[in-house]
Amino acid sequence: MNNEVALDVFINNGMLDRSVARDITDEISNSGKELWETLMDFGIIGAPEDFWNVIATEVGAQYISLVDFTPPQDVLDRLPAAQARLHGAFPIEYREGEGLYVCLEDPLNPQTVDDLRVATGLDIYLYVAADYEVRARITECYGGAEAAMNDLLNELDSMSVGSQDGADEANAAPVIKFVNLVILQAIKEKASDIHLEPFEKEFKIRYRVDGALYEMAPPPVHLANSVISRVKVMAGMNIAERRVPQDGRIVMKVGDAGVDMRVNSLPTQYGESVVMRVLDRNSVSLNLDNLNLSPQLHEYIIDTVNKPNGIFVVTGPTGSGKTTTLYAALREVNTEDSKLLTAEDPVEYDIDGIVQVPINEAIGVTFPRVLRAFLRQDPDRILVGEIRDTDTAQIAIQAALTGHLVLSTLHTNDAAGAVTRFIDMGVQPFLLAATLLGVLGQRLVRTICPYCKTPYRPSNTLLNQLGINPALLGGQQFFTGARCDKCANTGYKGRKGIHELLNVTDPIKELITQNVPSIVLKQKAIELGMTTLREDGIQNIFEGNTTIEEVLKYT
Repeated sequence: MNNEVALDVFINNGMLDRSVARDITDEISNSGKELWETLMDFGIIGAPEDFWNVIATEVGAQYISLVDFTPPQDVLDRLPAAQARLHGAFPIEYREGEGLYVCLEDPLNPQTVDDLRVATGLDIYLYVAADYEVRARITECYGGAEAAMNDLLNELDSMSVGSQDGADEANAAPVIKFVNLVILQAIKEKASDIHLEPFEKEFKIRYRVDGALYEMAPPPVHLANSVISRVKVMAGMNIAERRVPQDGRIVMKVGDAGVDMRVNSLPTQYGESVVMRVLDRNSVSLNLDNLNLSPQLHEYIIDTVNKPNGIFVVTGPTGSGKTTTLYAALREVNTEDSKLLTAEDPVEYDIDGIVQVPINEAIGVTFPRVLRAFLRQDPDRILVGEIRDTDTAQIAIQAALTGHLVLSTLHTNDAAGAVTRFIDMGVQPFLLAATLLGVLGQRLVRTICPYCKTPYRPSNTLLNQLGINPALLGGQQFFTGARCDKCANTGYKGRKGIHELLNVTDPIKELITQNVPSIVLKQKAIELGMTTLREDGIQNIFEGNTTIEEVLKYT
């Protein structure tokens, strides 16, 4: 269910103020709880049934409970399993001369009713039940995603092998349905990447969720080329060319959500390995208030992006949320009196009011060339997707010296390492000292699932690895996830950033001018009060946000 639409129902009924609605949205983003749970926490409703009664009144339907309810088989047969799973619909009763009465996971989406009417040829009427009850009954009576996948795998298994490159089967109905289901499941699980990996005797499909990889049921190995060819067709890639890496893009709509996927193929010994980077714009909140930053860091970023010139850099490995942080910062100054330009490879998030340029090296649209053009566009602030070569670094410095604020990313292990990286790319230390405002080192660690969060006592070995003396802990509590259905038995749900901020003050500028090693810079920054990634991670452990294992893994 779309939380914004549901909150509007409560606002329009006078049960909620818009200011409180914003607080509720932030709380859902931070806690991972359902909307009805958060409304209970805020005292807006007293029980889950109150929430669903309000929704039922809104759509003009009756609220019912599905606990221990099973419709007759002839009613179940009127709604095919594929349609029930696809639309999140569960049939309740069939009335001759009227039509089929159903409960929907999202009763506020009118498109679902129209889709079901077309799919079944029947008039569709609504009852309203709790979405978790609807999901449970669909799984019990029709089988869940695993059953849907098994049905498709059986269909795929019966397909014969056609052309070697899979072109014949790429547009076959079972292959199309299978690829769509893989993408839908990835979006449902909030996966950041989908990996299609052919091997000699198996074809692996894995999702990366909250930074960890999970394997799903694989299709028959002989159809690896067909599935990969289907993805390449969707991404506008050349399916006949399998000898060189290719890049493509898939833009599709899933319900009301726009989903953008960056696709890359890599030739391997047993076929092409394909990775699809999922950019679900509805799941990313490009707002500094929703990034769980410390008050001091939040204030620093706001102050920095409002400065007239200089360079601010975010560092970290791929997938650590650097671009999200920069875009959230840029949105703070996305006003009518500011000219904002971005150069990215590729453009990840479309934002109104910002002029965004995709890099295309194949036709000569490179970072240096675009940045030179930017300087003639009279910008106030410039975002460079990544500073990766000498030319880009030199032009970024030039832009900062001529009255522009430049935001960018670098791949370094820590904040101090960014200084060394700039100098290695040929930037003169005195120019870097004059323009660099600050460097933010960032990692994403998985957060403990709020539904199965439980206290525990870590071993002394783990504590010593973290640099904590067990004898000095006193009554400090530690938490872990006990693993439950809500977190797919991982113990984690969602991620949050841990940070270290190198604020380039006068003492740091002096050391940069002297071209000292990064370790000396880091030690001086710590003396001046910098919190390291490890220290920020430990603080998050003490606050019960994450586990020792996660902090050890990323710092």
